Amino acid sequence: MDKVIEEEVSAQKRKKGITIGIVILALFVLAIWFIRATLKSTISKAQIITGIVERGDVENTLNASGEVLPEFEEILTSPISASIKNVVMDAGNKVKAGQSILTLDKSASQTEFEKINFQLQSKRNEISKLKLDLNKSFFDIQSNNDIKQLRISNLADAVENAKRLFKAGGGTREGIEQAQLNLKVAQLEKKQLENEIKSKQQTMQIEIKEAEIALAIQENDLRELQRKLQLANIIATRSGVVTYVNKNIGATVREGESLARIANLSSFKVNGSISDNYMDQLHNGMPVIVRINETQLKGHVVNVYPSVQNGIVTFDVQLDERNSKQLRPNMKVDVFLVTNMHSKVMRVANGPAFRGPANQDIFVLNGGKAERTSVHIGLSNFDYVEIKDGVKPGDVVITSDMAEYKNVKELTINN
Repeated sequence: MDKVIEEEVSAQKRKKGITIGIVILALFVLAIWFIRATLKSTISKAQIITGIVERGDVENTLNASGEVLPEFEEILTSPISASIKNVVMDAGNKVKAGQSILTLDKSASQTEFEKINFQLQSKRNEISKLKLDLNKSFFDIQSNNDIKQLRISNLADAVENAKRLFKAGGGTREGIEQAQLNLKVAQLEKKQLENEIKSKQQTMQIEIKEAEIALAIQENDLRELQRKLQLANIIATRSGVVTYVNKNIGATVREGESLARIANLSSFKVNGSISDNYMDQLHNGMPVIVRINETQLKGHVVNVYPSVQNGIVTFDVQLDERNSKQLRPNMKVDVFLVTNMHSKVMRVANGPAFRGPANQDIFVLNGGKAERTSVHIGLSNFDYVEIKDGVKPGDVVITSDMAEYKNVKELTINN
């Protein structure tokens, strides 16, 4: 009997211990929930970033990079293969049209010019000699033709004399036939000579024409070399600023190699680049926003380059304000290609709070509290987010990350 009572007492103690443990655990969980709920329903004003809902334009954009370049830049190249003799202007100097930038040692080209000039004079003499030879040859053939004509006349008289003599009984028929044969032979020889004269005339014209063509080619070469020698005095063709100059005095430069660049720094453009994944959305006339620090300049795409290098496609942007004081050569800028735009819509400054789907919840300040509100998000860019409904102009919205308070309907804002 005593043993049964002891077992009952032990069982009751175990049940009591389990019950106390469960109650303590429940109180602990409840305390944690209460603490977290109390903390999460309150937030310091210094912890949040807010934006005011306003009416304005919102563009949907593609992010690209860009470089500011002079809109008009002239590249001066070497017209001949030569060496750099002297550099007059350094990069950054202002230059006027006609001023010298650098000089080249053109002695080798000058020697080549004189050589071609001598060859040209020799060619002219050859043509003159050819004309004299051909004229003499033609004169000799023409004289032979005249002699043949005299012989034909003489032979024709001989035929007539043979016929009269035969009628008078003093000649023979063989004599007449012989005289006629001699006349035919002379006539054929004259005809052959006339054909030779005609062929000689054509040959003369062809030979002289060929010689004149060769002479014209050499004259063109000489004029071209003379033009290149004049251009070898590297001078500015327009006013501007020297942005680059080859200062390697004594270095050999090839024909066509860049020597200097002159830019007009009163007008700029932007050369942009973007991944070729967006090439199908890129087109001429596309609106563009260029950001320089806190300044935004508008423009449009004027040229899309067809070649793709390393997965990058490039394009040119013409700015509405090409002479902005913010623009500097080779400056790196942010370029935003506008793919869509909504005008006069509700917008608020973009922030980490807007990273969800089109339908999401945000916190709107009302007095000293922040109330959870469901809104529909439209277009967005680096600066603004379009809010279609759920708020009104003038409302203050929390734009910082509020993911920690996703289950809280209302927050108290502490100063």
